[in-house]
Amino acid sequence: MSNAIEAVENGMPVKTASRNFGVPRMSLKRRVTSKNVAAVLVNTVLGNYKPVFNQAQEEELVNNILEMETRFYGTTLRDVRSLAFQLAEKNGIPHPFSSELGLAGEDWLLGFRRRHPEVSLRVPESTSAARPVVTQFFKILGECPPGILAKRGRRQVGRIVSGERGETTTAVICMSAGGTFVPPMLIFPRKRMKAELMDGAPPGTIFACNSSGWMRLEVFETWFHHFIQHAKPSKEDPALLLMDGHLSHTKNLKVIEAARTHFVTIVCLPPRCTHKL
Repeated sequence: MSNAIEAVENGMPVKTASRNFGVPRMSLKRRVTSKNVAAVLVNTVLGNYKPVFNQAQEEELVNNILEMETRFYGTTLRDVRSLAFQLAEKNGIPHPFSSELGLAGEDWLLGFRRRHPEVSLRVPESTSAARPVVTQFFKILGECPPGILAKRGRRQVGRIVSGERGETTTAVICMSAGGTFVPPMLIFPRKRMKAELMDGAPPGTIFACNSSGWMRLEVFETWFHHFIQHAKPSKEDPALLLMDGHLSHTKNLKVIEAARTHFVTIVCLPPRCTHKL
């Protein structure tokens, strides 16, 4: 942001600086024109109320939300509250948020939206009503760096040869366009793992357990690091990861930041057209 402000002050258009430095255009414009009253309020204590995040931390949250939107992540108001909770927990910031729900409060959300009007509430359109969305998806796909092209598997139904016979489990399947598979992840609907459940699994398979057998935030974070370990993306050879828009994939702040750090570009398939694309 500092580099973008300096570039604008030296004559570069705000829109160009926003694109070149990867910062929100409206945030940059407000800062350059010294009208960012909201940023001042972030660091101002009024009465007994203290802000949870400082200006830089809120900008990080805004940037993540806007980046997610460009990749078809479809962030809802509840998602923003979840991301805020994750940000506070990740940085060890004292907060009044609900640990039981894993959400920031609605009052915090109201203040956040007032401070950042560039983040607006939009209603996503269905694919049939918004065919340009598919065109935009392929445009984004074409602009992504070359590398490993992978498809994140959806929930699959399987049978476990054990006491849970007949219950469902989740198989996380990922492969490259060239046919190279990342060893799978199996998620069982149980509290503890049993060695017998690993019998016959492909080499390198990882396992997880929870009460539902579904993919969850913390489980997907484990899988993502498993993906990085096998895909080995780098600055010279980045990876492109295609996946569906399940909340454990898209509303996961740690995964978003890990992807940025490890040169992985995540693009979500537009909703309701995975079977076509």
